[in-house]
Amino acid sequence: MVEKDESGPGGISEEEAAQYDRQIRLWGLEAQKRLRASRVLLVGLRGLGAEVAKNLILAGVRGVTLLDHRQVSQDDCGSQFLIPFPLQVSQDDCGSQFLIPFPFQVSQDDCGSQFLIPFPLQVSQDDCGSQFLIPFPLQVSQDDPCSQFLVPAGSLGRNVAEASLGRAQSLNPMVEVRADPESVDCKPHDFFTQFDAVCLTCCSRESMVRINQICHQSGVKFFTGDVFGYHGFMFADLGHHEFVEEKPKVAKGSPGVEDGPEAKRARLDPPETTMVKKRLEFCSLREALAVEWRGEKAAAALRRTAPDYFLLQVLLRFRSEQGRDPCPGSGSEDSERLLRLRREVLEALGVGPQLLPEHFHSSCFSEMAPVCAVVGGVLGQEVVKALSQRDPPHNNFFFFDGLKGSGVVECLGPPL
Repeated sequence: MVEKDESGPGGISEEEAAQYDRQIRLWGLEAQKRLRASRVLLVGLRGLGAEVAKNLILAGVRGVTLLDHRQVSQDDCGSQFLIPFPLQVSQDDCGSQFLIPFPFQVSQDDCGSQFLIPFPLQVSQDDCGSQFLIPFPLQVSQDDPCSQFLVPAGSLGRNVAEASLGRAQSLNPMVEVRADPESVDCKPHDFFTQFDAVCLTCCSRESMVRINQICHQSGVKFFTGDVFGYHGFMFADLGHHEFVEEKPKVAKGSPGVEDGPEAKRARLDPPETTMVKKRLEFCSLREALAVEWRGEKAAAALRRTAPDYFLLQVLLRFRSEQGRDPCPGSGSEDSERLLRLRREVLEALGVGPQLLPEHFHSSCFSEMAPVCAVVGGVLGQEVVKALSQRDPPHNNFFFFDGLKGSGVVECLGPPL
């Protein structure tokens, strides 16, 4: 990490001003100074966590603490697309690795989850290099090229956070990057209050709710997100959040000049803008997941609510019961569990199981790297907006459906 010389304009060093020049032009010096003073805790360093870490470190926050108690395993090859592992990668590992040009022939059976290719087709060697959404059931050797830069080669068995530290730090030497190898469930109340924002991935519902309550009571910005196959989500609880939004000034028209040269010049010139202060209230995750769906008013809201909200409820219950996410290695058993949980969870919420189709489970396995990139980009952007207090944040859920290639923001919870 480099020493910061604060002799530059507004307390920003010349090095920082040069590195963050484009960002300062985009959201202003004051927003960048707020970012520079912020510390973030990031829990979980699988595919989504690696994306968020990259985005926050490059944005220029003051410090990022990477917390993950897991050891580096072959499974990380499939979900953490930045890891260059000198290992034999199995069929399950390759579901989200999209930067490796596979020099293999892929058959129709191999591509069961590829939604961009109209089947039945034979996928050629050339397709493998550019089609990144195919989970290849092939053995990838250590000589195969990849672009993983957080965990270096030869890290099998090391702690994930500690193994990621060196390359994460190299993304931006001006940011303090630290590794914490302990479990988030072992951390006391005071641990979370030392940060300006806490971002959770790969956590159980119980851990999310507990940590969110701590952050909500302490004024710490809280975020959580996950990716399940082609589906991803993020949730934000910013408490009492104030921010500024840039709005165009309303020009007062002058009588008699609507059609003159001055009016034409005014229409061509960029409009003047002003900064408007706004405030939003956020509910807790516990409240957002405990929405009452029975009754006439709820029925009207139900028709407008994305089914991904109910899919998330099912997947979080699966994680709580099994201690893991749906795994391709136990696909048939996990599919049966998901179908059972669909009925139980949706009935408990007071809605019918028809909200999720019978085949919903087929797109919920593994972490797909393209979905991690999209959700990680949105999640990183929301953390930056919250810390810089610039632009309206997503209140409070964002859901991404990789099968449709679209995302939606939902505000769910009790009336505020």
